[in-house]
Amino acid sequence: MNARERILDAAAAVMRENGVAHATTKQIARAAGYSEALLYKHFRDKEEILLHVLQERMPAFPAGAVPGEGTVEANLVAVTHAALRFYLSGFPMMASMVAQPTLMAAARENLTAYGAGPQRPVHMLADYLRGEQKLGRVPADSTPDAAAALLMGACFQQAFLRYFAGGPDFPETAAAELVAGLIRTLAP
Repeated sequence: MNARERILDAAAAVMRENGVAHATTKQIARAAGYSEALLYKHFRDKEEILLHVLQERMPAFPAGAVPGEGTVEANLVAVTHAALRFYLSGFPMMASMVAQPTLMAAARENLTAYGAGPQRPVHMLADYLRGEQKLGRVPADSTPDAAAALLMGACFQQAFLRYFAGGPDFPETAAAELVAGLIRTLAP
């Protein structure tokens, strides 16, 4: 395992244990077994490390469902399953940052500079649904932005409830159950 990979593994562990707000580059370097200076040879700042942890060490969102491929329902279930796992895994890392307005503002600014942020999954899903609309697989009078917000919001809420309750990972049926409530409004 190269230094960059060890740094990301250590950063993910430190951020899950301490939260993003309380994780320092010094702690990450120590956990990786490197100097803090070596971190900066691979990453510009803690926010870039966070971004790569989110992209490479968290359960992945699908790269993007492709309109016209598979079924709309199967694509939504795949995205929903990934979102549930991502949000559940992310709560321990992000809670401390969200609770501190100055840190939240800094994170917002930095993630925006990297073209990232919590709005991306909603926008990607809405874009997918618009593509399906153009193909006639989603009704022309549906609202992709609202449908995407509802589904991702439900994923976030369900992940929070699972995290709050200290429950295990979601059962395989959880994503399909959430999608079932929405798919009727999206069926042509």
